[in-house]
Amino acid sequence: MHPDVFNLLAQLPAAGEHENFQTLFESPGVRIERIVSDEHSSPPDFWYDQPHDEWVMLVQGEAVLEFAEGKRQLLRRGDSLCIPAHCRHRVGGTGPRTVWLAVHILNGEAI
Repeated sequence: MHPDVFNLLAQLPAAGEHENFQTLFESPGVRIERIVSDEHSSPPDFWYDQPHDEWVMLVQGEAVLEFAEGKRQLLRRGDSLCIPAHCRHRVGGTGPRTVWLAVHILNGEAI
């Protein structure tokens, strides 16, 4: 048996009301997912506060991440950053057909 090839930019889901999250790989300690955003933003007053580190890369499109301490970070195609555990953040907005690659470093925690 050989591994299947998966193209991050192929077969993107139709634009909808919410972002689309697709787990690509998961094993103890790590989860990798593709996120597709179409002009989405986090709800007002909502903050992600994850118990684990997350590395994200913008594969396609543009996005703005907002952080609880007031910083805003514009991301363009190819940009990546690591969001430490418990760093409160939210999606300020995305362009159409924005594709993220997210790697969650779980350190044994369940999600």
